[in-house]
Amino acid sequence: MNQKILSLLSILLLGGSSSSFAAVTLPYLIGDGMVVQRDEPVRLWGKAEPSEEIRAFSTAGKKSVASAIADSSGNWSLTLPKFPVGGPYQILINDIVINDVLSGDVFLCSGQSNMELPVYRVTDMFADEIASYENNKIREFKVPQVTSFHGPLENTSEAYWKSCNRENVMDFSALAYFFAKQLNSTTGVPVGIINSSWGGTPVESWTCETTMEQWPETVAKKRIYEDDGYRDRSKTLEGENYYRWNNRLYADDPGLKSSAPWFAQATSDDDWEEVDLIASRWGIDNERGTKEPVNGSHWLRKHISLSAPQSKGDAVLRMGCIEGADSAYVNGVFVGTVGYQYPPRIYRIPDGTLKEGDNIVTVRVISQSGEPKCVPEKPYKLILADGEEISLEGNWKHHIGARMPQGPNMIFWHYTPVVLYDAMINPLFNYPVSGVVWYQGESNVSNRYLYPDMLSAMIADWRKGFGRDNLPFYIVELADFLHPSDVGGRNAWSEMRAAQALVAEKVPSAWLIKNSDLGEWNDIHPLDKKTLGNRVAEAVLNNMKK
Repeated sequence: MNQKILSLLSILLLGGSSSSFAAVTLPYLIGDGMVVQRDEPVRLWGKAEPSEEIRAFSTAGKKSVASAIADSSGNWSLTLPKFPVGGPYQILINDIVINDVLSGDVFLCSGQSNMELPVYRVTDMFADEIASYENNKIREFKVPQVTSFHGPLENTSEAYWKSCNRENVMDFSALAYFFAKQLNSTTGVPVGIINSSWGGTPVESWTCETTMEQWPETVAKKRIYEDDGYRDRSKTLEGENYYRWNNRLYADDPGLKSSAPWFAQATSDDDWEEVDLIASRWGIDNERGTKEPVNGSHWLRKHISLSAPQSKGDAVLRMGCIEGADSAYVNGVFVGTVGYQYPPRIYRIPDGTLKEGDNIVTVRVISQSGEPKCVPEKPYKLILADGEEISLEGNWKHHIGARMPQGPNMIFWHYTPVVLYDAMINPLFNYPVSGVVWYQGESNVSNRYLYPDMLSAMIADWRKGFGRDNLPFYIVELADFLHPSDVGGRNAWSEMRAAQALVAEKVPSAWLIKNSDLGEWNDIHPLDKKTLGNRVAEAVLNNMKK
């Protein structure tokens, strides 16, 4: 403990009634490295023994002293005067020392997967920029993903503030990262990001129960699942269903139980059907002529001839995006797997795996529902050690492995109304923020006609919780998505964007951030989060000037 804190501790002890303190606990949001909102009193709260005196002091100013008495339940709260912009400062709360506190602009960044999408998922486009940038003035607190079916929580699960450095940055929200980077570069002010997001979640999950009662069917859905035992049994049964389905899949797959497995280099594929990796519909039942999707396993193999120099060193296998799960092998060596559609397939091939002459890339695709396929206009290539790229598009060999019934249904409790508001938003309300960046809506396209009222109601809930009727909301427009031939789907997404725009038009202090032009028809998670982040920063800066 440094000399300055020792001095502060002496001041507190001399001003107290005793020379020792009972145990005081703080919410995870209040801790080392936190960023507090400039121009706002610094709120501190937590738990202690009933009637315990809580005294706080900071290095942010001579008069930064406050005290409180824990109530009969042990709850306490107090406020310190606002901190000057910058830092780092220290805060002493009884015998707890909080180090490296900055004062700047704090934003709550929330929504579904396009907000959650981490920095490592956009390195295809921004790898060099990300690798060359570190900034201790940018920090993120990532709220753990939990649900609450029994009312609002007072604290998040265990989490800590993390600085924007090479050790941490890959797990930052990509949108929040680029937004904070642009904002800080313009203002010079520290930026704190509270990332509370979860993929696939509808707006109903983020709204309080009292508000959702105007849509009684949504509250009924939540109450159906409030029994913890029921939910536990449901997930246990789901796990057993998946175990049995996968056990049967692996037992029946001739590509695995053969004495010469189909990923082995020595296995012949002479009698396999020839398909075009992208253009052919190899995932349907051409063999029986039904044209129905074949659930189970599909095997794909491609032969590549390499020279001796080309075969040297580490390489990378890029298998674009596959609708299904996959496992990839090169010359019989397993190089990687991805369990669902959206992540890019980027598999490292260790030195010594490739060889002079014929090389075989094998991909085993698992489909539980729908038609498995390789998504067009994604990178399918072999990247050699010297940077040479060999395209893997075109002709492959295909063979159906195990035929299976449709896979079991999955339960996503975090899609349930109210449960994320109570677990991941309510614990944040004591912490002042400058505004909210909201990127969500893909999961509400099906009930888009209700969305303007639902999002407006959610905004009102959050503003009430933070105690600011005009808390700025920056609503990110849905990116363009779906193939031009999908007229119905594209019209639905267009109507959803109109619903978002209506909220921004009618709700005071709400702004729509243009994003439709940054979309990719074949990817619900477009990569260009930098341009979008810059646009959010521009909107925030314009609002600050008012």
